[in-house]
Amino acid sequence: MIPARRRQAVALMLAATVLAGLDAVIVRSLAGGVHPLMIAFFRALFGLLAILPWIVLRVDLRASPYRGLHVLRAALKQASLVAMFLAFTHAPLADATAISFTTPIFLTLGAWLVLRERVDVARLAGVAAGFLGILVVVRPASGSFDPWLLAALAGAVLTALIQLVLRRMAQRDTAQRLVAWNLLAMAPLGLAGALPVWVAPTPQELGLLAVQGVLGALNMTLITRAFGLAEASLLAPLDFLRLPVVALLAYAFFAERVAPATWLGGAFIILAAILAGWSGRRR
Repeated sequence: MIPARRRQAVALMLAATVLAGLDAVIVRSLAGGVHPLMIAFFRALFGLLAILPWIVLRVDLRASPYRGLHVLRAALKQASLVAMFLAFTHAPLADATAISFTTPIFLTLGAWLVLRERVDVARLAGVAAGFLGILVVVRPASGSFDPWLLAALAGAVLTALIQLVLRRMAQRDTAQRLVAWNLLAMAPLGLAGALPVWVAPTPQELGLLAVQGVLGALNMTLITRAFGLAEASLLAPLDFLRLPVVALLAYAFFAERVAPATWLGGAFIILAAILAGWSGRRR
């Protein structure tokens, strides 16, 4: 019988997966009315407001040994969010989601090139399968090539870079301070990016932005709690359920149908991510 802690962790991870799918739907719903730079700012602002009481009561911000790296990581995170929001706004949601799963592939390449980590045959096979999946989803030589999917690819690369930075920071800082500093730094950076394109959102748009920010903070909380209850090898593959969740939501809200190439390419990308993660944990 599955222990109660593991069942709870799986339930939390599945809930986070649904919230991530709703996040993509909200971004698409705001398309044309709110610029992605403004969406990124309001997400950071409302996310910060949602967990500000926890930061004030539980987190010793001054104890962090980093300052500049917090700002750098927040800037990279802001850029990755804007890139993904551009993809969600203009490209098919399922295609953009499939491309977002390539982060472990670029993380493997970054660990090899930057950190000089050893890359075994399984991880090389994962990288190859991942790039094959990208080509299948993006279809660069076909007439259906969508250049906005390159924004999703940029978001995946930036996310991998963030994780490389986190590997260094996590050696001397706590997860609580990393989360708190990230949101505190992202809000002013997001405002600076949003001001040049600022257009006052309507009350309905502001409501959606508030919901998105709260959902983002809740998503982070659920994932953090889940990984505190069960091992990553059980939970990490559940994130790939985002693809069918997003596909269902995209069809329900926008009547988007998923192309067969997206399922095939997504399968290659998911296989690549699993190989990269499994090989890294085994080593």
